[in-house]
Amino acid sequence: MHRAFIINLGSVDHVPVGKGRSYQIKDMRVAVFRPREDEVAALEDECPHCRCGLADGNLEAEVVVCPEEGHRYDLSSGEEEGDPDRGVRVFFSWIEHGNIYLQYSPYIVIDGIVTALQ
Repeated sequence: MHRAFIINLGSVDHVPVGKGRSYQIKDMRVAVFRPREDEVAALEDECPHCRCGLADGNLEAEVVVCPEEGHRYDLSSGEEEGDPDRGVRVFFSWIEHGNIYLQYSPYIVIDGIVTALQ
């Protein structure tokens, strides 16, 4: 069995409604967005096209827009609009007792094969 870790990212007040913030987790940056008062979404904080941070992108409903090149990523699936094969990783995240929590796994399963993330 492969373990997932629950990480407390701190107060939800550190991410204003309608904005994003970047967090460093191990060797990965995670962009946490707060589209509504009682909701957060977490994506890998790197556009696969230009490698810029998505946390600085604009939120438009359920989509974050890359601040450099305008690519659009769905907050719930990580899929890029127009090219679903070129998305970003999504992390399960939630608000509890005023803090943001994120589930992180150092593994990913593709076609039934478990691979360690780098």
